[in-house]
Amino acid sequence: MEARAVSESQVVMTELVLPSHTNALGTIFGGTVMSWMDIAAAICAQRHSRKTVVTAHIDDLHFVAPVFKGWVVNLKASINYTGKTSMEVGVRIDAENPSTNEIFHTASAYLTFVALGSDGKPTQVPPIKPETPEEIRRHQAALERQKIRLEARKRG
Repeated sequence: MEARAVSESQVVMTELVLPSHTNALGTIFGGTVMSWMDIAAAICAQRHSRKTVVTAHIDDLHFVAPVFKGWVVNLKASINYTGKTSMEVGVRIDAENPSTNEIFHTASAYLTFVALGSDGKPTQVPPIKPETPEEIRRHQAALERQKIRLEARKRG
């Protein structure tokens, strides 16, 4: 399979935080953030593999700052690593306060997806071709995370 550029599958998604997305404090539900992350990452993995994909794993989801009703949420998803049938997608969420134009980093996570063939079984995915210094750095970091995941699986 021919390698694909990371830029071919990147996703930028924007959502508005509505009252139905918020709790009694007027801040977004963590589950809503997780859902949006999963959608952005799945679109990215699907674009890269050109296959149906399923979420296999989410690493260390960190909520860094609250997001309030009426704010805009910007999600960026990018392929960091590909294995034989799996892909790691990094997602970063920044929230924008429309009253002040301030932008806050609010959450990040790494999600692993598996591509499925027409038979519903894991199928091979193309490798990535990191081109920019940032893409190369993210790819190297993803290789380290993959080693840690494999070691943890062996232990347990």
